[in-house]
Amino acid sequence: MMDTVTIVGRVATDPNQAQTGGGVAVTNFRLASTHRRFDQSAQAWVDSGTNWYSVAAYRQLGEHAKASLRSGDSVIVTGRLRIRNWESNGKSGTSVDIDADAIGHDLRWGTTAYLRSSRTTPTSEAPAAANDTHGDIRGDEESAPLALDTAWAETDTPAVDEEATAPALY
Repeated sequence: MMDTVTIVGRVATDPNQAQTGGGVAVTNFRLASTHRRFDQSAQAWVDSGTNWYSVAAYRQLGEHAKASLRSGDSVIVTGRLRIRNWESNGKSGTSVDIDADAIGHDLRWGTTAYLRSSRTTPTSEAPAAANDTHGDIRGDEESAPLALDTAWAETDTPAVDEEATAPALY
């Protein structure tokens, strides 16, 4: 039996891509989820332990994860949890693995640019942002915005609803 879980954490290792014995593309990375709590006596947030997960993303999800994620990125991962015991060279332990169904950046801590790919377009042909040195299509403050060549993309600045953007009074 596999349970479905959602984990919020940071990518601990740069994703690496491989193939299964059957030739299916798989991208693997480690995910660290550190729990924080507010210590009343110290009046500060303190870390209270880190859980470590091995994440596997298959096929197109894996290809997109390889192109989009870097070590240190805040992410949300949803998938099937597998807990297994292991033994090797006289040592033993427990491995906690997630077979990912969905992966996304955690937008509480930053922004990201979404680039929709078609199934017929390989991800390696995605346009790179200006000043890109690592094949990273996410861009940054100094990068030129990505050009969207899609019929559904909005090119004009949307109208601002002043009432919705007014500061809330508490």
